[in-house]
Amino acid sequence: MAMEEGGGAWLGIDLGTQSVRVLVAGGDGTVLGSGAAPLAGRREGGRHEQDPQEWWDGVCAASRAALGPLPGVRIGGLAVCGTSGTVLLTDGAGRPVSPALMYDDGRAAEEAARARQAGLAVQDTWALPKAVWLTGAHGRGRVTHQPDVITARLVGRPVPTDSSHALKTAYDVERDAWPDGLELPADALPDVVRPGTRLGEVCPAAADATGIPAGTPVIAGMTDGCAAQIASGALRPGSWNSVLGTTLVVKGASRAPVRDATGVVYNHRAPDGSWLPGGASSVGAGVLTACFPGADAAAMDREAAAFEPSGAVAYPLVSPGERFPFLAPNATSLVLGEPAGDADLWAALLQGVAFTERLCLDYLHHLGAPLDGPLTFTGGAARSAYWNQLRADILGRPARIPEQTEPALGMAALAAYGSGGAASLADAADRMVRIRTVLEPRPDRTALFAEPYVRLVGELEARGWLPKQVASHARSRLDRDTGG
Repeated sequence: MAMEEGGGAWLGIDLGTQSVRVLVAGGDGTVLGSGAAPLAGRREGGRHEQDPQEWWDGVCAASRAALGPLPGVRIGGLAVCGTSGTVLLTDGAGRPVSPALMYDDGRAAEEAARARQAGLAVQDTWALPKAVWLTGAHGRGRVTHQPDVITARLVGRPVPTDSSHALKTAYDVERDAWPDGLELPADALPDVVRPGTRLGEVCPAAADATGIPAGTPVIAGMTDGCAAQIASGALRPGSWNSVLGTTLVVKGASRAPVRDATGVVYNHRAPDGSWLPGGASSVGAGVLTACFPGADAAAMDREAAAFEPSGAVAYPLVSPGERFPFLAPNATSLVLGEPAGDADLWAALLQGVAFTERLCLDYLHHLGAPLDGPLTFTGGAARSAYWNQLRADILGRPARIPEQTEPALGMAALAAYGSGGAASLADAADRMVRIRTVLEPRPDRTALFAEPYVRLVGELEARGWLPKQVASHARSRLDRDTGG
């Protein structure tokens, strides 16, 4: 198979909620191979667990599927991303000694409250309180983030975690150190390195299991939200990426951290030391699966087009509690008004997610974040052309759609940078990210959605979830697009 000048290819691994995805890309972003394997989980009330062994089994299957058609391809490096806030305990050899508590597991509220009393800006579902909860339930162990399980298996020994995944375990990315006052023994905390750092090489046993050539460099990764941001190319200051999958993650690039005393917006550190501010909402496309299991999404989109705006206004939470654009642990889904039928309800859910997306950008503007760069849509929902245009209309600003929207591509780009295949991560992304479509908002549609947006903002404020000053700021920006 022909490779671009410089030879080889880069491999990205994405540990998602429902599947493991592996992508092999050339240095110009050409997808050379891909594979996927399903993941199961256990949900019950506030509980959401996965078996870490299934992650490894999925990586083995997906990697073999991606590499099978590429005999002899040279992999220049690989990186792994996982769901932000997913954590487990392992022993000294890196073997799991607890189940993995997923990003939205809600059982550590008391531990989170104690951490906040100690001065740490954490949310109930962040990894730190869950690690404390796991220690109480399963005994002592090493705090381990989702990708660490895979990188340890690939290298053949425990390796440091990356600062991106460690962020929600309260790692101080400005000081590059663990803070004082953590309710965990010091020997439970892993060593931390910056994303893009070389962790080791694929060992022979892992090569046999995965098909990834032995000796392939293993590079420290980032969270799935950051991975999708890299895949969008939104790494220059003022650029933003909206990742719409099961839930909604909005991430941007800034020369300085975006300060938020509530912790709703947090800042990842890029490999070059710049900042990637953003937040993760509990609203997202997962609500469509929950409300309409087995539905033909394309057909429902076509029917929903007749309801702009919908007769109902929704705040479609996938699970109880909201994390961004406001912090409200007791928030629940809401639907104002009565939908005319299934198509109207589908329309209300699509529009409700886009209203939340607008409120996220309005909140970021309230905090002083730079928003004047391009906006890119990625995530599974970016496959819906109808929803993409609807979102651009409601946001009132252009949006770019890359050809490849998978976080695994972001990890391939990070692997290229960390293995010496690019001078900077932004340069690697610029070469590998191909923009497929640029959507322009339709001003008449933007105007149509102003009233239901204001209605939703008012309801969120009335329920005490959305702070008054944030609601006022959102209303003040109705006659402007969300780009500045």
